[in-house]
Amino acid sequence: MQTLIFQCKKCKTFTTLDKCNDCNLSTINPLPPRYSPQDKYGKYRRMLRKE
Repeated sequence: MQTLIFQCKKCKTFTTLDKCNDCNLSTINPLPPRYSPQDKYGKYRRMLRKE
């Protein structure tokens, strides 16, 4: 299932488009990544968070 809603980085509004109508910037997916017990990259994310 794909996410059908996105959030603007600057104005924090939600939209279904790839670009925000108000500030014309690209949008991001507001949901966190799915959890997996076999997380291959978890070690690297934790290392980046410590820095």
